[in-house]
Amino acid sequence: MLAKVHSFVLQGIDAIRCEVEVNLAPREYGDPLIVGLADKAVSESLDRIHTAMVNSGYRFPQERLLVNLAPADIKKEGSALELPIALGVLHAAKVVQGDNYKKYLVAGELALDGSVRPIKGALSMAMLAAECKLAGILLPTANAREAAVVPDIDVYAIDSLTTLVGFLNGQLPLEPEQVDEAEANPSEASGEVDFADVRGQELAKRALTIAAAGRHNLLLLGPPGAGKTMLCQRLPTILPPLTRQEALETSRVYSACGLLPRGASLLRIRPVRMPHHTASGAALIGGGSIPRPGEVSLAHHGVLFLDELPEFSRHVLEMLRQPLESGMVTIARSHSSVSFPARFMLVAAMNPSASGKGTLDRRNAKATDLAAMDRYMSKLSGPLLDRIDIHLEVPAVTYRDLTSKAAGTSSTQMRTQVENARRVQAKRFGDDGTMSNAAMKTGQLKDFCALDETSLLLMKQAMEELGLSARAFDKVRRVARTIADLEGQQTITPTHVTEAIGYRLLDRKY
Repeated sequence: MLAKVHSFVLQGIDAIRCEVEVNLAPREYGDPLIVGLADKAVSESLDRIHTAMVNSGYRFPQERLLVNLAPADIKKEGSALELPIALGVLHAAKVVQGDNYKKYLVAGELALDGSVRPIKGALSMAMLAAECKLAGILLPTANAREAAVVPDIDVYAIDSLTTLVGFLNGQLPLEPEQVDEAEANPSEASGEVDFADVRGQELAKRALTIAAAGRHNLLLLGPPGAGKTMLCQRLPTILPPLTRQEALETSRVYSACGLLPRGASLLRIRPVRMPHHTASGAALIGGGSIPRPGEVSLAHHGVLFLDELPEFSRHVLEMLRQPLESGMVTIARSHSSVSFPARFMLVAAMNPSASGKGTLDRRNAKATDLAAMDRYMSKLSGPLLDRIDIHLEVPAVTYRDLTSKAAGTSSTQMRTQVENARRVQAKRFGDDGTMSNAAMKTGQLKDFCALDETSLLLMKQAMEELGLSARAFDKVRRVARTIADLEGQQTITPTHVTEAIGYRLLDRKY
């Protein structure tokens, strides 16, 4: 007796269709076997399936069991195939009647008592089922809400083997999982912290507002205690909510990693990832024998905050260059190549030297301090700094600022400016707010970042005197476009260009 059950395997964050073929033959043909490039977790599943069926009141077949996982050239890993294998065995043993099960994509991990445990990649699974035009999916109850956000697909929550058999035999009706749209809508970050808490540093707040408005990468440089980390940690409070498309894309990454909060349908706030400077290249970028997403992909459509930037391994930092440029990470292995999305906003902070002392104003600096700063800054390559749109020095906070009773710029004020600028960009690019000034291509730069004669002269002087690269030239234009958007200006003026050039601090100094 042969049964074929539709299931899936994850390849990166993408769901690949997998056919689970179960065949029962006379016992003399050999022992139970799983074929089809299965890893150890899948190969061990037969014992769990056997015990789960017996504990659920079903007889495990005495015939020789052969399970084939197709296509055979794709590695099968994890425990999500246990439920479809069990379903195939139950159908081959005539416990599940009819072919109703063929309308569904099935996945789940089995416990020894027959209950069904959650899996990774349920959101990608639902997208695959919709793409294949299947009637619905059968998956663990804990994953039902995240899968239910995909339109035009019925999601049925299965909590045990007995529920699965009862539903497919028409003895236990189940209602498709429903998600409240209001609950699935993205929301703003928590207001537990506020930029009003930061004393002084109004120039830094201005730079952060520009960075948030155009999704520009940002580097803050200053002595210890200047407030760099405080400023960066408050950046999420001024970012606009995720769009529905952004929430789906980001939630797919977290779903594939098993990091989506239990019972949640989508990520509702922009992710903020803060890896320690001891993070390896695989942890930051992604990797492993079976490639998995790293911190840059977990920060997709969010913020990657790297504190004490030069303390990261230079080799690890150089790996950031590709995702900063392309918004994707491609990890090649001998058996396959996997791509992960990584369109994030890089926010970094650093001291001017290993001791924390020094200033970028080199005119009155001691020779020993200059040498120490040069050694410390040499840990960051020019090509990496070139990909960061805004470099800003954050000076030490003065006593006057610390004791002032005047209210500083708050997150609410900054967020209002950011949202206004984002609305301008959404209208310009004709989308739902996913596109930003920082992501403009060459053709869009010509259309939306045209410069007048005075601005072009300023850019010429900057390239000659500061040594700006062609990439930096384009980044200045993008930042100037964002500054103009914040001020409600249709065209870029020399004032906007001058301010944008001022943010190329490390081009001038190093």
